[in-house]
Amino acid sequence: MRELTNTEAIDLVGRYEAGQEIPDTMRSDVRLLGGLLGRVLRESGSPGLFEDVERLRAATIQAYTDATPEAFARAEAIADSFSIDRAEEVARAFTCYFHLVNLAEEHQRVRVLRQRDGRPDREDATDSVAAAFVRLAAEIGDDTALERLQGLRFHPVFTAHPTEARRRAISTGIRRLAELLEERDSTLRNGADQARTERQMLEEIDTLWRTGPLRAEKPSPTDEVRAVMAVFDDTLFTSIPEVYRRVDDALQGPAAGSRSPVVRPFVRIGSWVGGDRDGNPFVTASVTRKAAKIAGEHVLLGLERAALRIGRTLTLDADTTPPSDAATSLWHRLRAADEEAARDIAKRSPGELHRGILLLTTRKIAATRTRDADLAYANPDELLADLRVVQDSLIQAGAPRQAYGQVQQLIWQVETFGFHLAELEVRQHSAVHRKVLDELDAGGERSELTEEVLEVFRVVKFLQDRYGPRAAGRYIVSFTQSAEDLANVHRLARYAVGEGGTPPVLDVIPLFETFADLQAAPAILREIVGHPAFASRLEETGNKLEVMLGYSDSSKDVGPVAATLALYEAQAAIADWAKESGIELTLFHGRGGALGRGGGPANSAILAQPPHSVDGRFKLTEQGEVIFARYGEPEIAKRHIDQVAAAMLLASSPSVERTNRHAAEQFRAIGEAMDTASRERFATLVNAPGFAPWFAQVTPMEEIGLLALGSRPARRGLSVESLADLRAIPWVFAWSQARINLAGWFGLGTALQAVGDEALLRRAYEQWPLFRTLIDNVAMSLAKTDDRIAMRYLDLGDREELATLVRDEMALTRDWVVRLTDGDELLANKPVLQRAVKLRSPYVDALSLLQLRALRTLREDAANGRDLDPDQQRLLLLSVNGVSAGLQNTG
Repeated sequence: MRELTNTEAIDLVGRYEAGQEIPDTMRSDVRLLGGLLGRVLRESGSPGLFEDVERLRAATIQAYTDATPEAFARAEAIADSFSIDRAEEVARAFTCYFHLVNLAEEHQRVRVLRQRDGRPDREDATDSVAAAFVRLAAEIGDDTALERLQGLRFHPVFTAHPTEARRRAISTGIRRLAELLEERDSTLRNGADQARTERQMLEEIDTLWRTGPLRAEKPSPTDEVRAVMAVFDDTLFTSIPEVYRRVDDALQGPAAGSRSPVVRPFVRIGSWVGGDRDGNPFVTASVTRKAAKIAGEHVLLGLERAALRIGRTLTLDADTTPPSDAATSLWHRLRAADEEAARDIAKRSPGELHRGILLLTTRKIAATRTRDADLAYANPDELLADLRVVQDSLIQAGAPRQAYGQVQQLIWQVETFGFHLAELEVRQHSAVHRKVLDELDAGGERSELTEEVLEVFRVVKFLQDRYGPRAAGRYIVSFTQSAEDLANVHRLARYAVGEGGTPPVLDVIPLFETFADLQAAPAILREIVGHPAFASRLEETGNKLEVMLGYSDSSKDVGPVAATLALYEAQAAIADWAKESGIELTLFHGRGGALGRGGGPANSAILAQPPHSVDGRFKLTEQGEVIFARYGEPEIAKRHIDQVAAAMLLASSPSVERTNRHAAEQFRAIGEAMDTASRERFATLVNAPGFAPWFAQVTPMEEIGLLALGSRPARRGLSVESLADLRAIPWVFAWSQARINLAGWFGLGTALQAVGDEALLRRAYEQWPLFRTLIDNVAMSLAKTDDRIAMRYLDLGDREELATLVRDEMALTRDWVVRLTDGDELLANKPVLQRAVKLRSPYVDALSLLQLRALRTLREDAANGRDLDPDQQRLLLLSVNGVSAGLQNTG
C-alpha cells in the first residue's frame, strides 16, 4: 500500500475529525489548538518534523479506519523509519497534542456545566443534590429528606499513589492555557483581542513543547504534598463552599441568602500524602509533621485572606446596623489583646464595629499561622465562635444578607477545612506493627524501625494539640487479618507516650484488601468491637466506625469480576452487621483511577451499592491523574462533588435500596456462576508457570519503574518472579500501556459465557445496577484496547498459549459486552464517551507504535547481553507519558 501524499493525508485527517460528532465550539477549540501546535512544530522543531508528524498521524488514522493488515503495516513502517532523535520529537509532539485535546474537552465540559447552572429543572436527579433532594422528598417527605441532606458526609482522601505521569510544570502550563481559552470565549471578538489572546496561547504552547516532559528524579513526599496543595489553592478552598451555596440557592429559591442556610457543610478532605508509609520508606514521622505544617500554612493563609477581604467590604455603620451586646463585648476582648491595631482600625473605620471585628479576627488568624501565642486562636472552634457572634449580630440588626452572604461563606470554609485543611491519615502494614511489638515486649535496645514507628504516634499527638483533634487520628491498618492487628495500634500508642503519658485520640481503621480478607471481614469486626480499647473509642464517637475496602489487591488477586462481586458481598455483610449492632458505619473505598482498580464514574458506583452501605456517608481515595481531572478545574470540581453528593442522597432512598436488594436476590445465581467461572479463568492465566516473567516481557512493567511518577516504590521488594508483592498500580499501568487493559476485563467473557442465557443477562443489565456498572466499565476499558497493537506486545513473549488465552478472552468479552449493551460496537450507548475515545485512539496508536519499536530494541539488547540503549529507554518513557495522556485513566 502506497504512502499518502501530503494533500491526501491532510484531507484524510480532516475527514476523520469531521466525522466525529464533536460540538462546534469544541471542534473550533481543537482546530485552533492543533493549528497553533503545528505552527510551533514548524518554528521550534527540527526541519521536517511537522511533515513527519502529519505522515504518521495520517497513517494511524488510515489504519484505524481501514482494518486491513497493509494499512497497519504501513503505519508501523513509518514509526520504525524514524531516527531515534526524530522518534523522540514525534512522541513529544503527539503528547503535546493530547494535552491540548484534553484541555479542549475539559473546556467544553465547563461550557455545558455553565449552561445548566446547577438548576434542578435542567438536571437529572443523579446529577445534582438539589434535583436528588426533590426526588427523595417525594418518596420520604420534606422533613426526613432535609434531615438526610443535613447528615451527608462526602470524604475524598487524596493519596500520592504514583499514577500521574505528567510533570507539575506541564500541568501548570495547561492551566494557563485554560485561562486563555476562557479569556478568548469572554472577550469581544475584535481583531486586536483575538490576535493578542492567540499570540499568548502560541507562547504557552511553545513553552509546553520546549518543557522536558519527564521528571528528572522521583518527587519526594514533600513535593507530593505541595502538588496537592496547588489543587486546594486553585480550586477547593473556594469551590467547596460554592457547592453548598449552589445547593442552598436551588432549595431556598428567592429566600436564599436572606435566611439561615438549609445546607450544612458536607465535604471533608482527607490526605494520605505524607502519612501513608505502607511500603514507602521515604515517608517518615518527620515528613508527616512537615506535611501537616504545609497544609496548615495553606489553609490559614486562605482563611486570613478571605477574612481580610470580607472585613474590608463589611462597611456597615452602627446607625443602620447596630452591633449586638455580644458583638460589642467581642470587640472589647479583641481590642484588649491587640490594642495598637484596634486603635488604627477604629480611627479608619469609626462606627463600623462589624468591620473592625473581622479585621482583628484576620490578625488573629495570621498570628495562628505564624505561631504568635499571645494573639493566636487555640483551635478553629474559637474562630467559629467569633464569626457566629458577628453573624448573629448582623441578623439582630436586620442585615441578614450580610450575615448569610460572605460571612456564611467564611464559616463554611472554617467548618470544612479547620486549621488543618485535610485530615492527615496514617497507614502502616499490620506486619510492621507485629514486628515492632515483638521487639518492645522482649525489652532491650530498640531498633531504628521501632523508634520510627513510635515517633509517628508522638507526631499525631503533636498535630492534634497544634491544629485540633480533626487534624490527624485516623490510622489505617493494611492487610488487617485479625482483631489483634487493630488492637496492636492502641498498644503501640501507649508505648510511644510512656507510662503516665496521654496517647493521641485514634480511630483505627481496618483495611481488607485480598479476596480472603474481604470474606473474613465481618467476623473480624464482630471480634474487634468487643476489645476494650476499641469499645471505649466507639462509645466516645457514638458508635461511629470506619471500615476500608481495597479494590486493587482484590482485583489482582482473583480478577476484576470476582473482586467486584466479592466487594459487594463484603459491603452487604458488613452493612447488615453494623445495622444489627447499632453501628454508624462509614465504608472507605480504596479506589484507583483505572477500571482495574475500582475506577469509573463514582456516582453510578454509589447507586449500585448494597442497602445501608452508604446511608449518606461516602469516603474514597482519589489519586494521581484523578485528583487533577476531578478537582483541578473549579467548575468540574463543583460538578463532581454535586454528582457524588446527589448519588449519596439517593442511594439510601427506598426506591434505590429496593432496586438493589431485589436485583441482588433475583440475579444471585448469575453472580455465583460468574464468580466461579471468572476466578477459574483468571487463575488459569496468572497461576500458569512462569506467568510473572512473561507479564514483564510483554508489557513495559519493568520500564515503568524507571519513570519518576511518585516517591513510592513500584514493588514491595520482590522480583518479577512473583506477582504477590507487585503493587496494583504497575500491574494496571503496564497492561494499559500495552493497549490490553487486561486488569479491567479479563474473565468477564468467560463468566458471561458460563451463564449463557443472553435474554437473562440483558434483563440483568437493565435491572441490576451493579451488573450494569460492571458491564459499562468493561466497555470503556475495552474501547481503549487495540487488537493489533495488543498482538504486537503479546508477540514480545515466547508463550503462545498465554498470548492466545488473552486474545481469546478479549474477543469473547468484547462480543458479549456489545451484545448486552444493544449496539453494533463498544460504547454505542455512551455516545459522548465513545466520541472521546475515537477522537484519541489513532493518536494513541502512533505513540504505541513508537513505544513498541523501543521495547523491541530493549528486549533484543537484554536477550543478547548488551547494555540497554539509554536513548531507547528515553523514547520508551516519553511514549509511556504520551499514552497516559491519551488514555487518561491509567492508574
